[in-house]
Amino acid sequence: MTAVLLGTGIPVRAAAPNAPEGATPAGAATQRPISGSVHSWDLSTGVDGPGTRFVTFLAGCPLACLYCHNPDTMRMRSGKRYAADNIVAEAAKYTTFIRAAGGGATISGGEPLLQPVFAGELFHRFKHELGLHTALDTSGFLGARATDALLRDVDLVLLDIKSWDPATYQQVTGRELAPTLDFARRLADLGKEVHLRFVLVPGLTDDPANIEGVAAFAASLGVVSRVDVLPFHKLGESKWEALGKNFTLHDTPSPGPDQVAAARDLFTAHGLYAI
Repeated sequence: MTAVLLGTGIPVRAAAPNAPEGATPAGAATQRPISGSVHSWDLSTGVDGPGTRFVTFLAGCPLACLYCHNPDTMRMRSGKRYAADNIVAEAAKYTTFIRAAGGGATISGGEPLLQPVFAGELFHRFKHELGLHTALDTSGFLGARATDALLRDVDLVLLDIKSWDPATYQQVTGRELAPTLDFARRLADLGKEVHLRFVLVPGLTDDPANIEGVAAFAASLGVVSRVDVLPFHKLGESKWEALGKNFTLHDTPSPGPDQVAAARDLFTAHGLYAI
């Protein structure tokens, strides 16, 4: 679903260009509130983790996925600076409703791990101040930036594995596959629950051998409790056009029900719950 900015918040002045994220300037009496670049926030049900969730969409992403349905989140400068206080205060308005609906808080993007200090602060406060179940929606490419402390405050990881074939992964994202697989193995070592996401794109990621590779890897982790096989769609094409970008998958069809079912069967054959 398209995210809609619900609140206004109070923008916080960004740190000096060369200062580490969340750092305190030399000689400052008190630490500047941790802030980050936020595209928007929204309430969603069923697509960003279990139950109804408060979803914070951070701006900026190191990948350039051909089918990205939120290309307006790719650049960090496309977001607006907010202090963590503002986001937590906004989420607090909905906690009673969220808990009643068996939900929680999800940080998505963009790519949350492009801003690990800000994301970590939000996760910690969502979990310990608001008592919410927490989920990280990530490609895993920047998984090395997630500290163990950050991951301790994450209950669930929504992990996108775009392709098993490295060449196809490079074609789809413009990046390498290995960092995502390394992060997935680390999550397994930590016993962190994972919902795996795989986008089925006809002529690009739908080769049975490619799907089989993702399925076998997911099954080997022992922490994947659910697989979402997501049919490719072109709902974000108008955003690409508005940004003056070429949507190269314009002529690619969405997969039919039989194609989606066949992909799911490859995951379930490995003992995975796939929907």
